[in-house]
Amino acid sequence: MLQKLFKFKGGIKPAYNKQQSVTEPIAQAPLPTRLVIPLHQSIGGTPRPVVAVGDHVLKGQLIGEADGWISAAVHASTSGTVVAVGPRIVPHPSGLPIDCVVIAPDGEDRWIDHQPLDYKSMEPEAVREYLQQSGVVGLGGAVFPSHAKLTPSQTVPMAELVINGAECEPWITCDDLLMRERADEIVAGIGLFRDLLQPQKVLIGIEDNKPEAIAAMTAAVKAAGETHEVIAVPTLYPAGGAKQLIRVLTGKEVPAAKRSTDLGVQCFNVATAWAAWRAVAHGEPVISRIVTLTGNTERPRNWEVRIGTPIDELLKLAGPRADTDGVIMGGPMMGFLIPAPDVPVIKATNCLIAHSPSLFPPKPPEMPCIRCGECARACPHELQPFELYWWSRAKNFGKAQEYNLFDCIECGCCSYVCPAHIPLVQYFRFAKSEIWAREKDRKMAEGAKERFEFKQFRDEREKAEKAEKLARAAAAQAARKAAEAAAAASGEGGAAPAAPPADDPEAARKATIAAALERARAQRAAVQPKNTETVSPEQAREIAAIDALRIQAGLQAEPEAPAMAALEPHARKDA
Repeated sequence: MLQKLFKFKGGIKPAYNKQQSVTEPIAQAPLPTRLVIPLHQSIGGTPRPVVAVGDHVLKGQLIGEADGWISAAVHASTSGTVVAVGPRIVPHPSGLPIDCVVIAPDGEDRWIDHQPLDYKSMEPEAVREYLQQSGVVGLGGAVFPSHAKLTPSQTVPMAELVINGAECEPWITCDDLLMRERADEIVAGIGLFRDLLQPQKVLIGIEDNKPEAIAAMTAAVKAAGETHEVIAVPTLYPAGGAKQLIRVLTGKEVPAAKRSTDLGVQCFNVATAWAAWRAVAHGEPVISRIVTLTGNTERPRNWEVRIGTPIDELLKLAGPRADTDGVIMGGPMMGFLIPAPDVPVIKATNCLIAHSPSLFPPKPPEMPCIRCGECARACPHELQPFELYWWSRAKNFGKAQEYNLFDCIECGCCSYVCPAHIPLVQYFRFAKSEIWAREKDRKMAEGAKERFEFKQFRDEREKAEKAEKLARAAAAQAARKAAEAAAAASGEGGAAPAAPPADDPEAARKATIAAALERARAQRAAVQPKNTETVSPEQAREIAAIDALRIQAGLQAEPEAPAMAALEPHARKDA
């Protein structure tokens, strides 16, 4: 029974230019003079370097450890000495440097000890971890860590496993040659994916302009005794997009807010299946990939290339012509000009096109949009690119998001058909980057605000804790003094009142007030003048002696108060 095929809206049929690079088999690229291996080569966290300058490494040795679940390890592509660990320019439209490990090959190309993995006797989670440590990522261009995609949904059973062999973009033929020459290993890798995901059926989609690949994959499936279906799909760009191929083969449309696993579908590239099988069956991490060298060259061909090989060294194998003025990584629809000729090959490098003005003439000047709607008719995601263009150009990014800007896969169909020669994809990339930058700034500002508010909260909490601690200490001291005062009062005959409990704030407050009043009374008593009318016994005897002398001398006056008589001799002396 033939598999029913479905259609997706839009799409274009550009000149494919694939015949130039399929006339010869895949060749092994020679060892370069230096390898520059970026640590960040996949979606997710940046691997942490585990080697230092001066270390000697072997082929396949771990040099970058995965950082988190959505990350993949990085390995040395040959044996040699680490001569640098630091930022280098890599193939990216931004041209910004990232951390790389630079290796000077020793020419021996010696492997680490590696052996096959009996994955069928292992738990699925252990197999996924092994693939992560082997650096297996999507080699179709998305470079998403494969072990994460091999985790089935907990709620939706896996219905279809889709294997992408469409390779729809012009000039690229690496997957075509891989399927022609290594179909048996691809089918074995598909079996690995099938065992981990347990789908109801496996669908292998290949564009019908690759009859040799279709025949090779069909024969390999039959030889392996598998029930996979090899299906020829109509040649229409971008049928190789994951969502488009899923639509063509299953009829399911993946909404923007969902993943394909939410619909019971998962999609992998044929090169990813091959790399996963090499990791399991031979213990080889991802240290090389197939790269198409084509464009303005004398000898276009597909090469197996070590990760980290400088592109300028590699391109010499294809014999670039004299008028070559740049190199496009990827296809002409979604690729970009590399920022420097010596940037390295990475896991996402599937094709290198030598650029020249004769092969890719400059576009005519951009003209005003006439709102003809051709871009909307060609868009495979049923967007309205002319509206996105207006709002992106006006920097009204909120409005652009209302028109589902982030549903755009940047396939370039709209730019290809635009009669006004507007580089629509560049406007959309600009708008996305601005939104991402503003979102990053907003998150940083929110983080700074949260940190500031937390600091204020912490300061207030520390002040409150300090004040509470001082209050408890003061209450305890007041209670202690009140108890001592009560004990002293009871010693003079009074009953000592019970000391207030230390954990009773109100009683402690009252005790503090009482103690303060008692201290005030004691201070007033200390400064109060003594009672001068009180005569001591010694003073009384002295006064009596003075009176006796007065009587003898006949000077006795009328009796006076003892106090005044005691003062009289002093008064006479003063007189």
